[in-house]
Amino acid sequence: MVILKEGMPCFIARWGNDAFMLTFVEEIVLLALDDKSGKFVDLPPLALDQALAGAALLELAFQNRIDTDLKHLTLIDPKPLGDGLLDPILKEIVAAKDRKDAKYWVGVLSSEGERLRQAALDKLVSRGILKKEEKKILWVIPGRRYPMLEDREEREVRARIRAVIDQGEIPSPRDVVLISLASACQLLRTIYTDAEILKNSHRIAEVSKMDLIGQAVSKSVAEVQEAVMRAVVYSV
Repeated sequence: MVILKEGMPCFIARWGNDAFMLTFVEEIVLLALDDKSGKFVDLPPLALDQALAGAALLELAFQNRIDTDLKHLTLIDPKPLGDGLLDPILKEIVAAKDRKDAKYWVGVLSSEGERLRQAALDKLVSRGILKKEEKKILWVIPGRRYPMLEDREEREVRARIRAVIDQGEIPSPRDVVLISLASACQLLRTIYTDAEILKNSHRIAEVSKMDLIGQAVSKSVAEVQEAVMRAVVYSV
């Protein structure tokens, strides 16, 4: 599905002069934010950090920056993307003295979860999707929340997931990745009740296990997705 925002196509292209599009990290943050309070929903410990770490690595794979084999996550292209959220991660991978596996990088990046969350929030504010509000709790403790300024993108993310799971639509490769991450880190609970998740459990598992190579995605991206999801599921 394509949604137009002020004449600009969303969810189509990527970087440089390409059209506006949310990264996996931004989509995960939108799913994790409570619409009414503007704060993150309660999740199991480390679940959101693991989801953001996996989302960042998978975005780099989709941008042909990293690859993986059974033992190592490897660098394909060190060229920065011009993205303030992803480029520091790419720089870390470039600077690593030894090659590490996907599990290692999920662990490293999940320890930077607060930075990833803030970077994604800042990007969403700059896009005009969220607004930042500072308030005092008990007039002393600073409190911060990020209510939706324009909820079109968030509704689109949720609609894509529902179309695939509820209506059986064929998912795009990016849909497969997003649903896999959301399922592994219990973010589907922000869309469905526990009863609905149980009812749709077969379809959720089916989508999460789909073969990305069969969907016109490079072998390297598919391998990174498999390795990252193993690491995320093991860590949550």
